[in-house]
Amino acid sequence: MKKITLLALFGWMLMVATKCNDKNATEAATDESGVSLGDTITTDSGLKYIIWKKGDGQKAEAGDNVSVHYAGRLTNGSPFDDSYKRGKPFAFPLGGGRVIKGWDEGIAYLSVGDSATLIIPAELGYGSMDRPTIPANSTLIFDVQLMDVKKVIKPVPYDVTGKDTIFTGTGLKYIRMNQTDGASVTAGATVSVHYTGYLLDGTVFDSSVSRGEPISFPIGESRVIKGWDEGIAYLKVGEKARLIIAPELGYGARDMGPIPANSTLVFDVELVDVK
Repeated sequence: MKKITLLALFGWMLMVATKCNDKNATEAATDESGVSLGDTITTDSGLKYIIWKKGDGQKAEAGDNVSVHYAGRLTNGSPFDDSYKRGKPFAFPLGGGRVIKGWDEGIAYLSVGDSATLIIPAELGYGSMDRPTIPANSTLIFDVQLMDVKKVIKPVPYDVTGKDTIFTGTGLKYIRMNQTDGASVTAGATVSVHYTGYLLDGTVFDSSVSRGEPISFPIGESRVIKGWDEGIAYLKVGEKARLIIAPELGYGARDMGPIPANSTLVFDVELVDVK
């Protein structure tokens, strides 16, 4: 009896020690909210996420430009997309509706360096749409890593007070903000341009300034609207201008998301580089 009691006592002590060690391990592997790494968290929307590894970088917030590596698969394990294979993370403005709802919500729980799995129900994914590699009403699983967060720079409209407006005769008007000795734009050159686009009422509909990355395109090859192909060609590197583009040099009678049909467009542009 004494021997059995001692064995039982030893087993109890071992169990207590193991639980203490497990508790310490759990405490060492929790995020700032106290959630253990590897736990599956279900949000009110139906999104599930699991954080496997915590980074020490900046937390993502709505409005930030985020860069994310990911591998997407269906619940049967079939892969449908993978940024790792392309060798380039995917960048987008968080909370702007540029991605599926499950991404806008899920990435906002992460900080730079975090690795996580997002389990996204169909209603937060592509719903009843049938896509080439994703059947309708699919639950989507993404293994993600938040690579970078950039705070959005709010564009400030150019002050054109006292500046001359130049009429080109095509329907384009432009106001030059400054002059430089930079390189000129030549036919076939690839230009790099920062811009903010406004409707006539001042509504911003797009901005490379907010994204922190200028747009590049070959001039004169109809890769952009006609008003851009014409207007950017008047500038030298380092120069800024306001382009006022009539509908026939813009998107004409087409509705383009936040741009109503037959809109006159206003762009504050800066020619960053010419190659």
